[in-house]
Amino acid sequence: MYIRNAVTQDLPAIVNIYNQSIPSRQATADTEPVTVASRLDWYRNRCSNRPLWVAIEENEILGWLSFQNFYGRPAYQHTAEISIYVQSPYHRRGIGSRLLEQAIAQSPQLQLNTLLAFVFGHNQPSLNLFSRYGFSQWGYLPDIAELDNNTRSLVILGLKLTPSPSKY
Repeated sequence: MYIRNAVTQDLPAIVNIYNQSIPSRQATADTEPVTVASRLDWYRNRCSNRPLWVAIEENEILGWLSFQNFYGRPAYQHTAEISIYVQSPYHRRGIGSRLLEQAIAQSPQLQLNTLLAFVFGHNQPSLNLFSRYGFSQWGYLPDIAELDNNTRSLVILGLKLTPSPSKY
């Protein structure tokens, strides 16, 4: 398996993997499938320091990881939210781990010193994955999502990669 920057031709596979996550109600707050057309602007707004990576084996995209600016204000320029999605048949095969390892390793080159992940509280596999890589709970938003008449909580996970300059 190798990881590379996504290209436009990867978008149908990226969208397909994302849509696979919707029925489980574990990984996204979307409740209906998205389309390639609806994700074009999202894809085009990627930049060199907020990449979208795909994990590939034998010419098949098995998963992807995206970085997204946090909160869109200049003071947060060194913080990014990351999202990881893996094809359903390839869960628990280390793909998410490989993507996360690369994200952590490449963050300094991307001028990032803080990574965030927003994970549903009932998504134990994802909570476990991030925990294994040093992420800890920085916030908890109880019962803020409604999925199929069930309320769900959101856990905000964070990882500080480099110390922040202090001016005390």
